[in-house]
Amino acid sequence: MVTNKDDVVNDSSAGSEQDGFSSFVFGQRGTLLAIPAVVLAALGKPSAFSIATGLPLAFAGEAIRMWAVGYSGDTTRGDRVTAPQLVTAGPYAYVRNPLYVGNFITAAGFAIAFTGKNSGGVRAALIVGSLAAMFGVYAVIVPHEEEYLRATFGEAFEDYTSKVPPVVPLVEPAEPQQGSYDPDVIARAESKTFLTFGAMLALLALKALRA
Repeated sequence: MVTNKDDVVNDSSAGSEQDGFSSFVFGQRGTLLAIPAVVLAALGKPSAFSIATGLPLAFAGEAIRMWAVGYSGDTTRGDRVTAPQLVTAGPYAYVRNPLYVGNFITAAGFAIAFTGKNSGGVRAALIVGSLAAMFGVYAVIVPHEEEYLRATFGEAFEDYTSKVPPVVPLVEPAEPQQGSYDPDVIARAESKTFLTFGAMLALLALKALRA
């Protein structure tokens, strides 16, 4: 096969642009994921039933996230992908992206909680739109993270991905498991998440009282 020099340059340039875009989305993921939350807070009309239905989901998602952070540590808050070790224990033995699974469940819970009194069409648009926005961000940053992990840990990461699915958890944990749970890291690593979660609860309560 004959390869044109210009084709190689163009492919390299395209790859660099893609890497740059992925890095940008990863670094700005917090801001990007805040947008649907702001829209929900502004347009949502909660009801007692929607709050009772959605909040348990939101808390369950945050519990999953804290479980994962206890294993992965505070590197999850950085603007660049980094991993001192390949963690395959705890929730990572069931699913490769427990942080994002937890986030998605929390987002679904708040989307349900905020929209109980919205009309059917508006409610569907708010719930589907907020979750679609989150899915779009994760569709970019998960491959970006996995590219780093594959380059850093090589065969160990390939073995891990062959056993553990990215989104839908296993029923039984995969082996071998590496990593340990450190509860002390949660307060440090999750301070921004707790503030955001608390702010959403406060806004939900305020809107419910005004409804």
